[in-house]
Amino acid sequence: MFFVDTIEVAGLGNRSYLAGGEREAVVIDPPRDVDRVIAVAARRGVRIAHVVETHVHNDYVTGGPELARLTGAAYLVPAGAHVSVERTPVRDGDSTVVDADAGLALRALATPGHTPHHTSYVLEEGGAAVAVFTGGSLLIGTVGRPDLVEPRLTEDLARAQHASAHRLAAELPDETAVLPTHGFGSFCSAGRAEGDATTIGKEKSANEALTRDVDTFVADLLAGLDEVPAYYAHMGPANAAGPAPVDLTPPAVADADEIAARLAAGEWVVDLRNRVAFAEGHVAGSFNFEAEGQLATYLAWLIPWGKPVTLLAESAGQLAAAQRELVRVGVDRPAAGATGEPAAWVREGEPLATFRRATFADLADLADRADRADLAGRHPGDGPVVLDVRRSSERAGGFIEGSVHIPVHALHGRLGEIPAGEVWVHCAGGMRAAIAASLLDAAGRQVVAVDDAFTAAEKAGLTVRTA
Repeated sequence: MFFVDTIEVAGLGNRSYLAGGEREAVVIDPPRDVDRVIAVAARRGVRIAHVVETHVHNDYVTGGPELARLTGAAYLVPAGAHVSVERTPVRDGDSTVVDADAGLALRALATPGHTPHHTSYVLEEGGAAVAVFTGGSLLIGTVGRPDLVEPRLTEDLARAQHASAHRLAAELPDETAVLPTHGFGSFCSAGRAEGDATTIGKEKSANEALTRDVDTFVADLLAGLDEVPAYYAHMGPANAAGPAPVDLTPPAVADADEIAARLAAGEWVVDLRNRVAFAEGHVAGSFNFEAEGQLATYLAWLIPWGKPVTLLAESAGQLAAAQRELVRVGVDRPAAGATGEPAAWVREGEPLATFRRATFADLADLADRADRADLAGRHPGDGPVVLDVRRSSERAGGFIEGSVHIPVHALHGRLGEIPAGEVWVHCAGGMRAAIAASLLDAAGRQVVAVDDAFTAAEKAGLTVRTA
């Protein structure tokens, strides 16, 4: 008998896996905070004998070397990957015994495409394939994106993805479970994966890499590639060099004077509370990245790399969870932190900053009143500035007529492009609009955060165009 336990890394849209028998197990693509993995193995009562990487990751810092060091496990890395850490190089066709008593082995299959060295691993029981760990190769309904290594390699890697998907489909039984690392919201996915579980047989009928000819597949894949988070540029080198052990001890406590001093020095002060609470009262100059949102992705994407960050949280638990999220993408140690209520984070006599929240119906009503005032010969001004902070791919599906478009990840460096006037900022649901509103508020702009689903815009009477 064998087991496969899934270890969710939901904030990054990834998964790691622990698989094995009654005595020994292998870990595939571990996150940096390896204590979670060790805890899962302890509950199973198994020894981690091998730690395996499908590729050198672009979107998070691996815990592979540290997990191998702590457990004494062998560290298996594709032979073509250039890494400085001690490892066992894995080549196509290599087989590794996972648990001899259970008849479990892991067989390597070269599946280049997401990276040139990408390798999938087939879990075999008694010589029969039961699951395949596909990393960033074959995902649920799609594949891993091929443009994260080198722009000149993108088309060749896209073609390799198509060939790798077909190799997996040809060599493995239809009932083989497909267990990818990416594809659950990860920006490493070339498309939006649907569903939670799949098999080779299901992918044969549904995966774009297996239902389209190579030229059509490649053309559509390249046309659909989205923006790459800026912090990805730092992940590969960190993983190749070997990440440092994680330090999750609480940061030094900052009082109101220190928070003010750090803001004055140009450091980032990040409020982790939900966007409703932030809008109702926050430290002027602080930025809002909700702890419950895609904190690691968006904070690491926007912050200048290496900039000191102070975290403000409503509880010690929220602060600790945020630290854990951030170390996964290389934001290792907060400069300081504070918990509690925002009134304690400002100096005596200093007011909290606020801004309004609204819906698309409120925006439509404001636009309607502005139009009526203009027709009556009054001078309403230019009306509100509508700022769309969604990605370009989202905007292509529909946008509010007359809106300004600056994706949230580019906003901090393009604030000067926003026209004068009150700014009504929106995204697809509210989280990124809250981040953008906090950036604008910190810059001294009058801002309204539209906390609403974009699907409500046209229903509210706003004109939505696609070109």
